[in-house]
Amino acid sequence: MLNEMQEALIAGKKADVEALVGRALDSGLAAAKILNEGLIPGMERLGEMFKNNEVFIPEVLVAARAMNAGLAKLEPFLIKDKVQPKGVVVIGTVKGDLHDIGKNLVAMMLRGNGYKIVDMGIDVSPEKFVEAARTNGASIVACSALLTTTMVQMKNVVAAMGQSGLNIPVVIGGAPVTKEYADQIGAGGYAPDAASAVEEVGRLLGL
Repeated sequence: MLNEMQEALIAGKKADVEALVGRALDSGLAAAKILNEGLIPGMERLGEMFKNNEVFIPEVLVAARAMNAGLAKLEPFLIKDKVQPKGVVVIGTVKGDLHDIGKNLVAMMLRGNGYKIVDMGIDVSPEKFVEAARTNGASIVACSALLTTTMVQMKNVVAAMGQSGLNIPVVIGGAPVTKEYADQIGAGGYAPDAASAVEEVGRLLGL
């Protein structure tokens, strides 16, 4: 059943994923087992396929929608069983930038891999990143930018996080962003795409 759930998830079959999660719960499977052996491996496989250009953004978005439907069904049981997320990620597009497709993809992939996501949306100032990280007990702050002109804001976020004394790594990404730029501004990590972002967050948290 869990393998079937993975296949349905990768195929983006939302109704099937919901039904399979329901069946798994009815059969007495623990919510954590359904998450860790059904939904998460499905998203991990999808991430690999995305990196290898076997699937593209539209397929990932459809699969992520199916995954969110499965998670919504599981969530009350995970809370009841006191299952802890792998970590809390505060994510947003930096100040002055209104693009969110890449950011949304990263958020979905991280959510599907067992992280709690605090999505700040677009046009997020460094102060707001710091405030959200502090309020939500964040493990990671993730910043996205699509414009070369707004990339400079990432430097401001890294500086603001450094001054906050929170000691939380900042991961950056987006079309114009490079590993060199991440190193130059002192970011904790860099990801060229959504699947790599999941790996990078895991690496930074030692998972």
